[in-house]
Amino acid sequence: MNTIQNYLESTITCPQCHASETICLESGIGVHFYRCKSCSAILKPKSGDCCVLCSFGDRDCLSPEQNLAA
Repeated sequence: MNTIQNYLESTITCPQCHASETICLESGIGVHFYRCKSCSAILKPKSGDCCVLCSFGDRDCLSPEQNLAA
């Protein structure tokens, strides 16, 4: 049996070097740490955000955790 999973594509922009990278992951999955491929900075969520996508991505992760953080 095949199942279709929902995937989210978001472009993360590093606040240190302003490099951007588009990542694709399963919808509802947050990214808690991300290493910039350009400058190697480790990005962490801003206060009040549930993940790196919500802080530095062009789209939120839409995670249930996000509702708890608000």
